[in-house]
Amino acid sequence: MAKTILVVDDDPNIVIAVEFLMRHAGFEVAIARDGQQALDYLAEQDPALMILDVMMPNKNGFEVCEEVRADPRWATMPILILTAKGREAEKIKGLALGANAYLPKPFSTHDLVELVKSLLQTG
Repeated sequence: MAKTILVVDDDPNIVIAVEFLMRHAGFEVAIARDGQQALDYLAEQDPALMILDVMMPNKNGFEVCEEVRADPRWATMPILILTAKGREAEKIKGLALGANAYLPKPFSTHDLVELVKSLLQTG
């Protein structure tokens, strides 16, 4: 059974691209268009990894990351922040809130796939 990646982003172009890459790499993909949808999804499902944008409506990625890490059910789920917020201070904040990795946009498709595989230790 393929591992599920939860892609959390409000930009439809990013969602399409990341979904394609993850499916091509052999993963199942679930989509959340904002932070609250991501938390709602997590209440019902158990993805292997979350790819999380920062700038989104309802709850931003930093808030989602903090809430996810505060819940023991998701303590070991890897979180990859994929965002246009590429300044060092934002990267430090994301990692301090519990993200496992931080990849600024624009991103290398190869780097994204390899980072996801590395975080899941699948290849």
